[in-house]
Amino acid sequence: MDQTKQDDDYGYNLFPDRNTAKSKKAFITQSLFTFNHKCQVMLQFAMETSPYAKLLLSAMKSSGCTVYKDRHFSCEDCDGSVSGGFDANSSQIVLCQNNIHQQAHMNRVVTHELIHAFDHCRAHVDWFNNYRHLACSEIRAANLSGDCSFSSEINRFNFGLKNHRQECVRGRALRSILAVRKISHEEAGKIVDEVFDSCFNDTAPFGRIPHTNKDAKFATRHYESRDRYHANV
Repeated sequence: MDQTKQDDDYGYNLFPDRNTAKSKKAFITQSLFTFNHKCQVMLQFAMETSPYAKLLLSAMKSSGCTVYKDRHFSCEDCDGSVSGGFDANSSQIVLCQNNIHQQAHMNRVVTHELIHAFDHCRAHVDWFNNYRHLACSEIRAANLSGDCSFSSEINRFNFGLKNHRQECVRGRALRSILAVRKISHEEAGKIVDEVFDSCFNDTAPFGRIPHTNKDAKFATRHYESRDRYHANV
């Protein structure tokens, strides 16, 4: 499969503020009355209170990839179809300040993108040339971030019984790939299916799928106490 496409912009068109030629916004646009300030406040709250985000931040620090708010997050205006993204070139998470308006949404986006950052840290993902690497991280992010939780699906009026979570994860991973790579729906679907089982079952660093905040808090306690267990062996 030829994965080198000269006309593929890797989804950067969805994040116009990533354009380095774009002039910097004046200081006044960072005032208390802008989307940017609200985005920064919600980001800080997510980092301090979301058990999902706190576990991922701790795991990345333990892996030698400490995350700094000012360095590794950027609140920007984006295309209306996306809420966030992970820029592997700069190791930076983009939060779409014009599309994230509620704290619960911010928490999910921060978690989703931190999973990509965690994979980037631990697995040396080839984001631009290996579609399977991209698909695997998208599957993990959809599965572990709360994107496909029962409450999230209810809010979208999506109901299902058997394998509903798997279908939600598969669908969201597929749409994410199609948004940032110029490949056919059929090709993207085949790639997702090829890696789905192994990546769906890779729940690091949570240990298991966190269905609720309570699950995420338990996973955090378990992760933080892992060294004590190893010391007693």
